[in-house]
Amino acid sequence: MWRCVKISKQEIQINEEIRDKEVRVIDAQGGQLGIMSAAKALELAVEKNLDLVKIAPQAQPPVCKIMDYGKYRFEQAKREKEARKNQHIVDIKEVRLSLNIDTHDFNTKLNHTQKFIKGGDKVKVSIRFRGREMGHPELGTEIMIRFAEACQEFANVEKPAKLEGRSMIMFLAPKPNK
Repeated sequence: MWRCVKISKQEIQINEEIRDKEVRVIDAQGGQLGIMSAAKALELAVEKNLDLVKIAPQAQPPVCKIMDYGKYRFEQAKREKEARKNQHIVDIKEVRLSLNIDTHDFNTKLNHTQKFIKGGDKVKVSIRFRGREMGHPELGTEIMIRFAEACQEFANVEKPAKLEGRSMIMFLAPKPNK
């Protein structure tokens, strides 16, 4: 019966699954026990009521450690969970402006952008051109430049304003902390 357990994208062989003739054995405290047959190493592990785990299969001879495998798996899962908890996923929030935006609306959009940037997210600022507005892309560029200048103290322009079809898009990213 073959049973390989996969921990963090690596298959680990334990106890009877280790088919190598000779293995280098490390005891539970980390001391070297030397090179011996897999059967003898397994006997040592059973005597101590622990498992024999192959930790370095690519080595010559493969390295096995005598340990409590259940405890090892638990601590490995705990470490992975802790690592996932500390990472921050950057979202892209979108703020839509219009070509004939008024001052108060502009300031409201600016405040939303500031809140998103302070939260660590990137912001996609877009202007959608409708109908005859397509004839005046320079007005959209002016609004984008004005918006980028207003965001200058808390954000960097990651991608400058660019017309793509009927939309003008610009990306802002948080300023790096010093």
